[in-house]
Amino acid sequence: MPIKLIIFDLDGTLVNTSADITAALNHAVAPYGIPPISVAETITLVGEGARALIDKVLRAKAPHIDPSTVLKAFIAYYADHMADRAVPYPGAAEVLAALSQVKKAVVSNKMEALSVGVLDALGLLHYFDYVSGGDTSAEKKPSAVPILDVLSRFALQPAEALLVGDSIYDMLAARASGVRSVAALYGFGSPGFSEGADFTIGRLGELVDIVKRLNG
Repeated sequence: MPIKLIIFDLDGTLVNTSADITAALNHAVAPYGIPPISVAETITLVGEGARALIDKVLRAKAPHIDPSTVLKAFIAYYADHMADRAVPYPGAAEVLAALSQVKKAVVSNKMEALSVGVLDALGLLHYFDYVSGGDTSAEKKPSAVPILDVLSRFALQPAEALLVGDSIYDMLAARASGVRSVAALYGFGSPGFSEGADFTIGRLGELVDIVKRLNG
């Protein structure tokens, strides 16, 4: 079957958001005396949504702190600073324009409003037919639920879609939903996350050739 829909992860796949996430994280934990967290460390912790990120940090550094309070501070700060230093990966706009013949969606574990906000701030939102966040569906990646919800929205079968992502959560969600996976090796993913992926790309531009080959 030809590819009619491409589902993209957001952070680490379309946009490098690591610096802004780190800034929001450090703002949220600073009142508790937690030493600044580096961008490199943040990258190892992201992928499952903001609550999971906060939980991981507090379990390791300050397990006595209420994560709900820290989460509120993180979201409030990030909402105002989500695109201070965020940048699309090289060629993102050109790739999305080149794929105009297929539907495009974002499925992120970031909250829907924040996902839309980042895309809009960076001039990418208009390329997408749908944006789903971690609070849009009943479950987050690695569950198949958000992927199946998008397929249902477009009345498509799994064989008609690709999922492009940079984490094990993306690869597992693709596998669970029966969608073919494209592992973005340039993103935030930990070593070995791409094992079992149907395709791998070292830069976003390579996706165009994959879709052309699959669609003949």
